[in-house]
Amino acid sequence: MNIAFFLTPKRNIEYLTTDETMDQVLDKMESNTYTALPLLDNDGKYVGVITEGDLLWKLKNTPGLMIDKAHTVPISEVHRYTKSKTVSIDSKIDDLINLAKNQNFVPVVDDEGIFIGIIKRSDIINYCADSLFKSKGEKGRLKSIVSNI
Repeated sequence: MNIAFFLTPKRNIEYLTTDETMDQVLDKMESNTYTALPLLDNDGKYVGVITEGDLLWKLKNTPGLMIDKAHTVPISEVHRYTKSKTVSIDSKIDDLINLAKNQNFVPVVDDEGIFIGIIKRSDIINYCADSLFKSKGEKGRLKSIVSNI
């Protein structure tokens, strides 16, 4: 199955650009309760992911930096500890399973590296669960539900 079916397009998600500041990133994370956001350059190419941890490490490792000065720190100066791998729109769902074990979402890019959206880990898990239930039939679904009670 092609992953386009699972794609949440760029227009429907929050993302960051490299010209934003730490306080802008914190505001986006707080208002959406996200722990990580995709980071794009000004041409729309995927650069990486910024996590809450990246921001905390920046605060901890920058002497004198307090939260009230976050507006002075460009996000481009924040080290990204998480390396989030991307897939192309032509990838298959099977390609995503290993990535989803370690990433909240899998960024999707076109052939030129332009960010087009994400596949959420929850969508991948739902697909796998539905496939498993279909192969086991309804009896397997009932057994699975009962064993979790």
